Amino acid sequence: MDFGTLLPLMVAGGIVLLGIAFASGGNEAADKRIKEVAKTKESALRRKQLDPEEARRKKRLDGIKELEAREKQLRKARLSISARLDQAGLTIKPATFWAISAGLGALAALICLMTGQKIWIAAGAAFAAGFGLPQWSLGFLCGMRQKRFISEFANSIEVIVRGVKSGLPLNECLKIIGREAPEPLGGEFRRLVDQVSMGVPFDQALPKMYERMPLPEVSFFSIVRAIQQKAGGNLSEALQNLANVLRSRKMMREKIKALSSEAKASAMIIGSLPIIVMILVSLSSPSYMMLLFTDATGHMMLGVGACMMGAGIMVMRNMINFEI
Repeated sequence: MDFGTLLPLMVAGGIVLLGIAFASGGNEAADKRIKEVAKTKESALRRKQLDPEEARRKKRLDGIKELEAREKQLRKARLSISARLDQAGLTIKPATFWAISAGLGALAALICLMTGQKIWIAAGAAFAAGFGLPQWSLGFLCGMRQKRFISEFANSIEVIVRGVKSGLPLNECLKIIGREAPEPLGGEFRRLVDQVSMGVPFDQALPKMYERMPLPEVSFFSIVRAIQQKAGGNLSEALQNLANVLRSRKMMREKIKALSSEAKASAMIIGSLPIIVMILVSLSSPSYMMLLFTDATGHMMLGVGACMMGAGIMVMRNMINFEI
């Protein structure tokens, strides 16, 4: 075989050998890169597992999710009459409340029938006196009690902060608040201490307190305590931050109240003006206004006017009602 025939074979064999060499080198480089990436991911996972701050953050998130689920359940439970009676500080039973409501409704219907009013007017008066008035009174008592509670709640948190910094246990700080704080704050903290003393865990006693006093501030206190208990940290510092937030909310609430006082006064004047005019016209010209009460068309006009007045009052109330 001459040299001209061998030369192409030698060139082809060299190309094949070079391809095999490059292929094997590329595979080795790829394997080496894969091993490096695997080692990097493994070390990152180890650092993440061993990072205490990451574990603490995960515990906080789990605690917040658990508290949100519990708050949803409490929000459904606190709408019952028994819960609202407890929130208002009343000791009567729901059956007694409904009996009083039924008695007021029957009395209003009887008065209307005795004065010669029509049956539908008596039914409306019975509904207003038997359902509307008791519910409104119950809501008013709940609101007044919650205002008295929230006015001193930030001070009670600071009492806990000073007690914890001085070395007192948390239960002893709560007992001090129960003894010295005014009602209803002192009574609620006494019930909290009694439940804890009877063996109820603290993370279950605080939601019961929130059920009796459904305020965002009480929910904040429960969340801060639960997160600190699960994730650790300085309790006095966390409660001090909470006290500062509560005081800021109170100052903002008072500022909003001052800024919206003019709008509230205007709404009260506008809402009461038609009723005052009707009373004055009835006193000056009784025959002119009696058609509204004796004629069927007058009854319809009174109903339409009452509905329009109610809608206007609700719109004005929503315009000047600010929630923080």
